[in-house]
Amino acid sequence: MRKRSPNSQKYRRQSAFTLIEVLLVLVILVILGSLSASVFTSTQDQANLKAVSAQVGMIKTPIDLYRLNMNKYPEELKDLWEEPEDEDLVEKWGAPYIDEIGEDPWGNDYQYRAEGEMNPDGYDFWSDGPDGEEGTDDDIGNWKKEE
Repeated sequence: MRKRSPNSQKYRRQSAFTLIEVLLVLVILVILGSLSASVFTSTQDQANLKAVSAQVGMIKTPIDLYRLNMNKYPEELKDLWEEPEDEDLVEKWGAPYIDEIGEDPWGNDYQYRAEGEMNPDGYDFWSDGPDGEEGTDDDIGNWKKEE
């Protein structure tokens, strides 16, 4: 009786992966990848919402400082970082109160209204949220949402 050599064709065929086994492993990897992608997407969405909430809260200080110096809320957000053209107002204007405000995490401009609708005694500052549309439930602003 002859021993099988490790180089024989029958031995090699038995030690290789079958096409079914390879496809099964690929299917498992795709399933794991899609599950982890949904977890990371959810985490990113939550991080964006928290970032906007923090930025909405941080704008309060520069706007309040502007109001103390100028005796009114800024007409536009750019009034916080651009010196007024009126010479009389330049003396009252403290300095840039904040650096220029960028976009929200969804690539939209922040919104500002000096005479607030949501805050009748103050100003409104908000992001239109993930959908980018004003006046929807996902807007994030400096007002309390009704429950």
